[in-house]
Amino acid sequence: MKYIQANHKRQGQRGVVLFMALIALVVMSLAAVALVRSVDTSTLVAGNLAFKQAATSSADAGVEAAVPWMVATNASQSALNKDPWTDPTHAFNVDVPANGYYSSLATPADLTAASTWATTASKPGTGTNFDADGLDSTTGNTVRYIVQRVCRNANQVLSTANCLFSDSSEDNASKRGRLSYEAGLGSGSITGSPMYRITARVTGPRNTVSYIQAYAY
Repeated sequence: MKYIQANHKRQGQRGVVLFMALIALVVMSLAAVALVRSVDTSTLVAGNLAFKQAATSSADAGVEAAVPWMVATNASQSALNKDPWTDPTHAFNVDVPANGYYSSLATPADLTAASTWATTASKPGTGTNFDADGLDSTTGNTVRYIVQRVCRNANQVLSTANCLFSDSSEDNASKRGRLSYEAGLGSGSITGSPMYRITARVTGPRNTVSYIQAYAY
């Protein structure tokens, strides 16, 4: 009996395919990590924008609270026969930081300073969604406001404070604005009411801070 022995030549394995597969795996892993980070960043940005929009919306409550305060203060001063044109003790002629009121744009010097918004007096009144500290229970935002008389000189009567006035005065009979010549004051005379700038500041989650401003007269 004869045995036939076949010699098979073995080819050496160089591992090129394995090396390329490992490179492809690394590239795919890096791409997956980049995609996850991109999604996380987009989610974070979208969340921050949502908080910012909520804070801006809450700031309207500061303006809405400041206007009634101004109306009530003006009524109380009128009841005492105090004239803001001549009486230096009129509430609108002096700075009262505790009430969030300033008689000129020079004060407070820095609207971003924490001390400007430290008082709890200048906050929306208690009511829907707001507690006694001005915290909106639905959004977690805290609202504060300040009122600045648009004048150059602080703690002075209107006649000397160098203020900006509206271009018309209110006609209580017809409920419309009257121009200077209609009010009988002449085209070169000051008419209307002094302008007031209301600034509302909102602080919320994730260190969100938002400001809005409105003018009243």
